[in-house]
Amino acid sequence: MEIAEITKLAGANKRRKRLGRGRGSCGKTCGRGHKGGGSRAGWGQRGWAEGGQMPLFRRLPKRGFNNANFTTRYAVVNVADLEARFDAGAHVTPVALVEVGLCRIPGDLIKVLGDGALTKKLTVSAHRFSKSAIEKITAAGGTTEVV
Repeated sequence: MEIAEITKLAGANKRRKRLGRGRGSCGKTCGRGHKGGGSRAGWGQRGWAEGGQMPLFRRLPKRGFNNANFTTRYAVVNVADLEARFDAGAHVTPVALVEVGLCRIPGDLIKVLGDGALTKKLTVSAHRFSKSAIEKITAAGGTTEVV
């Protein structure tokens, strides 16, 4: 019989290192070396430090224009969602969309897309509409208002 046959995961439960309990068991400096910040409590090396080598974030150039910084992001709401969450004749506003749970942040810009079917007459106020969404809302007898 061998140890591998007795336990499924031999060495899986390793005992912790008992620091500062005498010379024979990692006592004295407790594995921290002598003096300096690394031997003191509360010190921690920055994650991007590379030990004297020029760090990666300083080696790579920071240049050029990125248009992603200036994009307008919209919270998307589909016509099928309006069908499911609102009654006929309701006035759908950005505040009402937050209350119903279709939009998370009250100040978000909202765009209504035309995915799904709409049978209810709704007055929808949003920041933008797709062409198919406008067609479906007006076909159901509703109106669209750009905020």
